[in-house]
Amino acid sequence: MSAAGEPSVSVVIPTRDRPELLRRALEAILSQSYGEIECLVVFDQAEPSLPEVRIPDGHSVRALVNERSPGLAGARNTGALAAGGDLVAFCDDDDEWLPDKLRLQIATKERLGTTVVSSGIYVRYRDREVERAPVGEMVTFEDLLRSRRMEIHPSTFLMDRDALVHSIGLVDEEIPGSYAEDYEWLLRAARTGGIATVQAPLVRVLWHDSSFFTARWDMIISALTYLLEKYPEFGGEPVGLARIYGQISFAHAAAGRRGEARAWARRALRFDPRQRRAYLALLVSSGWVSPDAVRRVAHRFGRGI
Repeated sequence: MSAAGEPSVSVVIPTRDRPELLRRALEAILSQSYGEIECLVVFDQAEPSLPEVRIPDGHSVRALVNERSPGLAGARNTGALAAGGDLVAFCDDDDEWLPDKLRLQIATKERLGTTVVSSGIYVRYRDREVERAPVGEMVTFEDLLRSRRMEIHPSTFLMDRDALVHSIGLVDEEIPGSYAEDYEWLLRAARTGGIATVQAPLVRVLWHDSSFFTARWDMIISALTYLLEKYPEFGGEPVGLARIYGQISFAHAAAGRRGEARAWARRALRFDPRQRRAYLALLVSSGWVSPDAVRRVAHRFGRGI
């Protein structure tokens, strides 16, 4: 607890070779309308170099090096294990918190009595910004099986440190390439208890074409397959299963494997004839549209594939 009796907060910011974006993310965190904040900047496969920022009284900024598994999962865990706060929050280095994020989330968390709280986001892609806000104050395990709920972004996560380290557990470092590590952790968190949400955007998320995951199709397929094996509960949720099958189908199509793309699309449509990713995969596999064009259009509307 801080001197004012409020829970102290440690913010984990994984980063790699994006100094100007990191500066913006740090400045937004340090400008929060909240008390004691510890910023842990975790450099992943990069030399530590903190940007010059103004650090208010009661706040601190510390550089760490990820010596665990390379990637987001290892970097997040490095910060979480070094955190001294009562609560831990994640923020990606290309995202920006709105000024009242922590204050509003902590009030909601305390009112609903949960260990994890999230919020909505603004998605900014090129010259367009789209609002995505959660529906309902609580997100359950079943909700997340059915839908990834993309508005529940990792840069909105705020949780009890003890829960992160013990009862829920750290971020899974075995998932290939750290792809969907946030989704896997959310499923685990929701299975131990619901996730509270502030039903308003409190984070501005920047989507851009330099994302680490852009066009890494084989890694994406491996990660999604891993996710299905780890959570057999998807077998009881046809819409959620079809969604992931559709993503796998699209990744095969984008990688130029027409036969595999069509086979996975058929599987997806058997479970959910409305699964749009499967139809997009069929279009891409037929050469009628490029995967990059599909991704760009989806991003303009604040959607992912």
